[in-house]
Amino acid sequence: MSSDAGSLAERLRWARERAFVGRRRELALFRDALAGAAGAPAVLHVHGPGGVGKSTLLRRFADESRDAGRPVVEVNGRLIDPSPAGFRAEAGAVAAASDAVLLIDAFEHCQGLEGWLRDHFLPGLPGRTLVVLAGREGPSPAWRADLAWSEALAVVPLADLEPAEAERLLELRGVAPAARERVLGFAGGHPLALSLASGVAAPGPAASASGAGPGGNPGADDGGNKGGNPGADDGGNKGGNPGADDGGYEGGNEGWAPTPDVLTALLSRMVGEVPGADHRLALEVAAHAMTTTEGLLRAVVGPQRGAEMFTWLRRLPVADWARQGVFLHDLVSDAVDADLRWRDPEGYEEMHRRVGHHLLEQARTAAPAEALVAIRELSYLKRYGPMGRYFRMSREGDHHEDVLRPGDHDAVRRMIAETEGPESAAVVEFWLERQPEAFWMYRDSATGEPVAFMTWLRLGEPQPDELAADPVLAQAWQHTLRTGPLRPGEHLLLARFLIHPPAYYEISPVLHLMQLRICADWIRSGALAWSFIISPVPDLWEALMEHLGHERATALPWPNGHTYTLFACDWRVTPLSIWFDRTQPGALTEPPSRPSADAAPAPLARADFDAAVRAALRDWHRPDVLAAGALRTARMVTGQPGYAAEHTGEMLRELLSDAVDALRADPRDAKLHRVLATAYFHRVPSHMVAAERLSLPYSTYRRHLRRGCDKVCDILWQRETAGVPIPAPGA
Repeated sequence: MSSDAGSLAERLRWARERAFVGRRRELALFRDALAGAAGAPAVLHVHGPGGVGKSTLLRRFADESRDAGRPVVEVNGRLIDPSPAGFRAEAGAVAAASDAVLLIDAFEHCQGLEGWLRDHFLPGLPGRTLVVLAGREGPSPAWRADLAWSEALAVVPLADLEPAEAERLLELRGVAPAARERVLGFAGGHPLALSLASGVAAPGPAASASGAGPGGNPGADDGGNKGGNPGADDGGNKGGNPGADDGGYEGGNEGWAPTPDVLTALLSRMVGEVPGADHRLALEVAAHAMTTTEGLLRAVVGPQRGAEMFTWLRRLPVADWARQGVFLHDLVSDAVDADLRWRDPEGYEEMHRRVGHHLLEQARTAAPAEALVAIRELSYLKRYGPMGRYFRMSREGDHHEDVLRPGDHDAVRRMIAETEGPESAAVVEFWLERQPEAFWMYRDSATGEPVAFMTWLRLGEPQPDELAADPVLAQAWQHTLRTGPLRPGEHLLLARFLIHPPAYYEISPVLHLMQLRICADWIRSGALAWSFIISPVPDLWEALMEHLGHERATALPWPNGHTYTLFACDWRVTPLSIWFDRTQPGALTEPPSRPSADAAPAPLARADFDAAVRAALRDWHRPDVLAAGALRTARMVTGQPGYAAEHTGEMLRELLSDAVDALRADPRDAKLHRVLATAYFHRVPSHMVAAERLSLPYSTYRRHLRRGCDKVCDILWQRETAGVPIPAPGA
């Protein structure tokens, strides 16, 4: 490092230390652990709501560790591949030193790795290693259940600043005494709120266009410290490193909850008039992408100003950086992105297209080991818009992708027999023998046990024994030969089985991992002619399939009662750039299309009605999705007194709730009510977790769930066809 760089690093460190307020207890605990004091913990688990200052505290821990001569390894959970291999790639250096300090920020983004870290990774580290985990969630009870960990772990809940500390932060931010009471009344002790509000209230160059970025951090003497981050316990000030302290926290009186409207207004006043259109575009790119690099800015803003915009961007008080690039606080990203999407839909689409084409090329050319990381960055662009529910996962890291290993065959056989029966099991047996490399396994990160598998076939020409063994494959080949035969050297890809027994063909983190693998091969496979994806619940996935350029091709009834639909895409008429351009996020709000007043929709057949009810139960927490679903035109909705189209989602929620509650009227169905309410109304992450919460064997839980859904379908079908009211609970 040059002397100038060293001087800047010292200024940054000095500014952070000068600006830091509060957190005396947390610092004392960390210093004891750093010094190896008797009884001090080996692992600190810091947790608290978004914007409360976790990332800022980790920055202070890093500074003190380096002062003590300890090597520091920093990992941001938001930016890693949430798998054991991905974590080791970022944190592997910690094992090379006997006294390293490992700081893991934004742990909520890879919380599923908790069990693996606890049982496998952390116990293998050298004895003097000190580890700090920081995230929104506290540790799982398993840490306490293990006596050894209960003694080695310190749980550190992080709360708002005390009144005196909050006032000190405002003083350091240059807020005049007369204005502090108003700011404190608005923001309380929530650090993110204090940081944003003080950026508006403080005098000085806060709204200047000097290139210092939002806030310019008046009164900070910041030396480039992310807006100086005075009073750096701000959790939202990206020098306070809001990093992944996601700011989306909306907790009542425990902390301030900046809504997107309020945040947009604050940011606007802090930024004022940005230096120019390129600066605004750079800010919007950073809000849209997972991480922003100079290369991305050169592709979007232009080659002449990419480096300049990157330098400007990284100085913003709402930006932070890591090895992968610059990123904004999550809530800031949401606000900036939504503002552009509302204000300039055409400009938003053009920005999305440029960002996507750059990331698409990265995904196409990345080394095999980095391919899924690049695909994850690309899929991150899809988190907004009508397709967001397929791409936004509330929790990741519980499972990871792996290859098929010799001991996995029995697990594959068990999973396919459990979900699809003997006919499918025979097909799987054939492909295990014929093309074992087509099987991808998905494992529990804590135990390594297989929990799901995908059979992703790559085929160059029809083979008689394959056609005889697999009727679905035979249909795929028939469609190909009839519609667009392969040319020499071309191949097709068929996602033949996507099997995750706890969430069979449901939207889930495991199926999301499968989607990433499928997208990677679409993008990276040369000479790809056709791709096919199978689904027994096409209504659930059709919107995504159409979004991704795949149309319904064939349907095949199966002996187990399912009808398997194949979605198909001819990639020879869908170049990658055109394919991506067709996947725009869409308008900020997209009200569902309504039937015209003079054309009554055709009534749903019973099978379609039942499928729509099951889909609606899964989407019960999403009134917007319900309002766009197949049940929106049902008589039980449109025939209600006072029907208004804008209330369709809430009306369906009420109908579904009443139908589920009606099961309590018969004591024999009370257990079905409990299962349905837990599965669909209580926000459990998976059916497996729901079964554990109900203390039921998983097979019993699935049986009750199916019976309960059948009864709810019967109740609602009776209402749909005869207008019979749903019985009141307990009647």
